[in-house]
Amino acid sequence: MRTVVVVHTGPATIQPIKQQFQQILPDVRVINIMDDSLLNDVIAAGHLTEAVTGRIFSYMQLGQQMGAVALLNACSSVGEAASAARAAISIPIIKIDDTMAERAVASGPRIGVVATVKTTLEPTVRLIKAKAAAAGKSIEVTEALAEGGFQALLDGKSELHDEIVKRTIESLADKVDVIVLAQVSMARLIPSLTDLKVPVLSSPQSGVEAVRDALASRH
Repeated sequence: MRTVVVVHTGPATIQPIKQQFQQILPDVRVINIMDDSLLNDVIAAGHLTEAVTGRIFSYMQLGQQMGAVALLNACSSVGEAASAARAAISIPIIKIDDTMAERAVASGPRIGVVATVKTTLEPTVRLIKAKAAAAGKSIEVTEALAEGGFQALLDGKSELHDEIVKRTIESLADKVDVIVLAQVSMARLIPSLTDLKVPVLSSPQSGVEAVRDALASRH
């Protein structure tokens, strides 16, 4: 059985990604490495730090030593550390939001990005702009921070989190062609957004599909 190691920066991403693996790659053994100090340190510093980047490298190396055929980085806040690790790791490193960013660029020039954490908003916007540049497309990104959403999730108030995020998404809908949910923890809102006029993209499904594609190309 093939093994994929998923590196998480908090507990909120474990279940949504696990569900996608069960649906998309049921024959793969998934090992989760979770260190909630990673995201906390990024939030405290306001940006990705050298220390956090170093720990991401260590976890990626550990995943490779555990016999993984691919690694999945589950958090957009540390996505740039995962990109940097690719040079030192011989197996594919897939970033949960890469495919989502490509799909967003393909959906239209006006892209809305929603996050509950500021440190996730900035790297996600940079990623989308990089994908647009690579595709030779001109885009306009509108950022929206769902203030208080992340704290509500940490406090176990998931309904309040969902309400705050949904309100933020709805406020963007008239101004953009597509909305990107910058965090895995927000993906569960997708089923409740059917009345929106624009598509809403989330990363767990497309991220695991990218793992599937990477594994298929290695055969």
